Amino acid sequence: MLYDILRTILTPAIYILMLFNTKKGKFFKKRLYQNFSILKKEEYIWVHCSSVGEINLSEILIKKLLQERKERILITLFTDTGLEVAKSKFKNNDRVDIFYFPLDDKRNIKEILSKIKLKYLLIIETEIWPNLIKIASKYAKVIMVNGRISDRSFKRYYKIKGYLTKLFTYISKFYMQTAEDSTRIITLGAPKDKVETLGNLKFDIEFPNYTLEDRKQFKEFLGIENRKVFTAGSSRTGEYEILLEVFKNLKDTILILVPRHIEKTSQIEELLKKNNQKYKKYSEINEKNIEKTDIIIIDTIGILRKIYSISDIAFVGGTFVNIGGHSLLEPLFYGKTPIFGPYIQNVKEISQDILKYEIGYKVQNVDEFLRAISSVKKNQENSQEIIKKLFKENMKTADKIIQKIEKI
Repeated sequence: MLYDILRTILTPAIYILMLFNTKKGKFFKKRLYQNFSILKKEEYIWVHCSSVGEINLSEILIKKLLQERKERILITLFTDTGLEVAKSKFKNNDRVDIFYFPLDDKRNIKEILSKIKLKYLLIIETEIWPNLIKIASKYAKVIMVNGRISDRSFKRYYKIKGYLTKLFTYISKFYMQTAEDSTRIITLGAPKDKVETLGNLKFDIEFPNYTLEDRKQFKEFLGIENRKVFTAGSSRTGEYEILLEVFKNLKDTILILVPRHIEKTSQIEELLKKNNQKYKKYSEINEKNIEKTDIIIIDTIGILRKIYSISDIAFVGGTFVNIGGHSLLEPLFYGKTPIFGPYIQNVKEISQDILKYEIGYKVQNVDEFLRAISSVKKNQENSQEIIKKLFKENMKTADKIIQKIEKI
């Protein structure tokens, strides 16, 4: 009830933003005024993701659903980059339809459901949209997949536990990543008999493999020469000052900055100029622009994994600022021991495994960061077998989910 009241209050402001064609107005317009005419009156599995991270980890699950089941797939995403990545992954599959998530708007949700025969709604991780959940539950089974409740989310959700307890009655199953996530969702009101711990889909992600020749050519293209590669993946505002301070202490090394949001590139450039650092943007590198540089800013999406594959030092961003961390699995897959800061609430489980098996380093400051880099150089080869074992033990989560869905 309160949720509906708040939406009613905010709706006029949204329409005013759209009327004046502001940046925020365009954001709402793209999501609230979509053409759903391509949808077919056939059975669908609706997979809702938030952004790039969720569509990446859902890719193997969606592909298996397409291989093993007859339904069409509807994918909805909240962000522009998420939509772009989803389209690039499934552009050649005519059984997949992709749209922006219509911001939990009842009219849009009902329009979608009137055009399709919904069999299942799979909510990836913990995207709690009340209207979507309630309306979809009248047509199909609603399932939370790869469910995760971070420390921050748990505190926030606990304040509305009474509301969530009622909302969770519309969800058929909760397939959570870890035992702790299961305990938390039950505490928030999910019926205990509907909750199961199935593992993390992140271990099922299909990472591209790069040959020795692929990596050699990529290094040549970037102008690495004989230098070590220090990659800062998914880096965030507030972390660059620390990264530059660390970089100043390294010899024969090139720094590659891969911001989580490429629209922050201009801000990073300003900081580098202020620090008199020589840099290039990835989009500017070509055969005519071969001048050696100290730092490369990646202003193109989709190449972080390839950069991790050539890295000697791999820092994972969102961990020196209170974001909670981004994928630690990506550098691990390429045999790199990740270095990360103290803010790891979003990657708690995997970071615990990394520290337990001594295949990564949590650091608090520049001095600890430099010591970790020295340790990486000494222990990199010894970590390879442990990393392989970790992946092997945690795979096949998508298969478990599909087996469970078939029994609902």
